[in-house]
Parts: sequence; structure tokens; C-alpha cells
Amino acid sequence: MPFFRDLSKPQPLEFHADMLLGVQRPHNGSLQRRHTMKEAKDMKNRLGIFRRRNESPGANPSSKLDKVLKSLKPTPEEALKWGDSLEKLLLHKYGLAAFRAFLRTEFSDENLEFWLACEEFKKIKSQSKMVSKAKKIFAEYIAIQSCKEVNLDSYTREHTKENLQNITRSCFDLAQKRIYGLMEKDSYPRFLRSDLYLDIINQKKASSPL
Repeated sequence: MPFFRDLSKPQPLEFHADMLLGVQRPHNGSLQRRHTMKEAKDMKNRLGIFRRRNESPGANPSSKLDKVLKSLKPTPEEALKWGDSLEKLLLHKYGLAAFRAFLRTEFSDENLEFWLACEEFKKIKSQSKMVSKAKKIFAEYIAIQSCKEVNLDSYTREHTKENLQNITRSCFDLAQKRIYGLMEKDSYPRFLRSDLYLDIINQKKASSPL
């Protein structure tokens, strides 16, 4: 069973890749696929641009984005630890941003978005806000033919639907566990083999003098 840990401290979950990299996503329409690919490339490019700037001894970050990324940028050794488990990857904000960028290139970021939405949901204290958020999460990610429908078996889907009759912080636990498992077995191994990840862990070699 995956261990879910608070990813938001000391900053809220809104910090994740969209805010970190200044990306705005379209909500609907026929241009969704083209926009998504463009955003994923932009995110990868921004991560790459930062790495190249940081390798220059005299480089001075000239924007807020550069300063934020500089404070989060992992060493190759730190990035290698992401390969130990999906949990370690998600707990590192730069790693989370990189993983999200990778998922967008595969048009499968809805799984991560759902998982993050569940993490945020469990932190809500107001019952009325919890009810509103639970209905929104179900409509967006779990309902049949929803705009960001995640891949859940019928039992988990119905179990989660029944939980909405009496909403608590644990009503999405089973669905979240299933989606975490899917990412752990499927997209996470592919991320570890991706050029994006390999570029991060090999940056030291690339910047070393011949």
C-alpha cells in the first residue's frame, strides 16, 4: 500500500507544475490536444533552459522563475533517489514538476491531477467545502465520460460513488490508491527511462570539463 504523505508543506498544492512553470491550460475545446503538447514541450524547455543557465559559472538568474527553479533544482545525486520510489519523486517539488511535464507529453496527466486533487481534498476542514470539492472531483475524474476520466474498475467507481452519500476525508482513498498503483507500475517506470529524467541525472557529466 502506498504511503501518502503531505506534499503541500510549507506551500499549498497549487505550487505544482502549472504555477511553478507559469503554464495556463485550456479547459475545453478542440484545441486541447495541441495546447497540451505545446505546454509539455514548453515545460521541458524551461527546465532545460534553467539547467543550461545554471551550468554557467557567471550566470545570474534574471527572473522570478529562474530563482524559484534554482532553489528547487536537484543535484544529479538527489534526482537519482527519485528512482527509489514514486513517493520520493512526488515529494520533491522539482521532481513532481518534471513528472507532470512527462505525463503531459503522453496525454496521461489526469492520473496525477486526480491524485493531487485527493491530497488537497483531505486537507479541507470545512464540511460544506468538502462536500462541494468531493462532487467536483467525482464529476471531473470518476464519472463515466467525464472530461478527465481516470481508469478505474467498476467496483472502485461504484464504491466511490456510494461514499458520496456520506462524505468524509477518506471517501476517495480506494480510488486514489488504485490510481497511485497505475502510475507506479506504468507511467513512473517510463518516466525513469525518459530523456527528460536521464538529462537531469546526467547533467553533471554534461557540464564537466573534458
